[in-house]
Amino acid sequence: MDTKVIGGKIAQARKSLNMSQAKLAQHLFISPQAVGKWERGESMPDITTFNRLAEILGVDLNHFSEGIQPVANQVAPDQSPVKQSIQEVGNLPGSPERQVRIDLTAINLQESDFAGVILHKGKFKASPLCGANFAGADLTGSSFEIIDASEASFDGANLTDCNFSVTDLTNASFHKSILVRTTLSMSGQGAKFTDVNLVDVRISKTDLRKAVFENCIFNNVDFNSCDLRGFSFDGQTFIGVRFNKSALNDVSFRGATLRNVSFTLPFSVTNKSYLAMKTICFDGATMDKLTYVALKGLGVMELSKVTVI
Repeated sequence: MDTKVIGGKIAQARKSLNMSQAKLAQHLFISPQAVGKWERGESMPDITTFNRLAEILGVDLNHFSEGIQPVANQVAPDQSPVKQSIQEVGNLPGSPERQVRIDLTAINLQESDFAGVILHKGKFKASPLCGANFAGADLTGSSFEIIDASEASFDGANLTDCNFSVTDLTNASFHKSILVRTTLSMSGQGAKFTDVNLVDVRISKTDLRKAVFENCIFNNVDFNSCDLRGFSFDGQTFIGVRFNKSALNDVSFRGATLRNVSFTLPFSVTNKSYLAMKTICFDGATMDKLTYVALKGLGVMELSKVTVI
């Protein structure tokens, strides 16, 4: 089999995606030098890796063996050993790459580079993650427990089904992150969420006074016992959101859109609770009739500048 031809095809598929050797290596959990050796024809991936390569590069398994010419004592081109072996792997039931739970407990991961990695059901516990870079990583199902992740970047990361428990996210960045069924129980001092669509997210017992949400959509999100005093949600969209026993003094929803949004007082029906609700600003907001009627029924908020739809 011609390793140079195979290497050329790997390089061709990689370059067609504008993907660097380093990026491809990250997806395969190998070194960039190994990818370079493949492409120069100095070595060749094993059979299982061929299947993963095809998946990452978006090509058919046969791509790597097409065009290989037969030599003496070699089978016909369409039955070359590489193609035949790859086909055999492709015909096996299930995925040839097993997803395992990776335990990253109690080790120093400060400023570690996890950019672009695929880590499903990873477990980070009591491991310093200050300044770590998770940009573009797929962290589906991972957990972060008792973690200092201040200054960490989760920009563009897939955080579906992730759980952040007792996690310090001071000045952490979540720009265009994917937050679906994500649970956040954290110290949010300065955490910044920009251009994020939060879906089925649960935020519990969290001080968000210095956190930032900009240009976000909150869809089926619960704020449970959170401190939101002085917070600005101006111009953002809330659908099926519950503010459950959260401190909302001086919170601003100027120009926001609210549909099916529930506000549950943090205390029993007392003057303190009503005074807190009275400080919320809805000027220029748009809301559905049910949300409007429920707020108006409290009789303490200024809703004259609200548009009801």
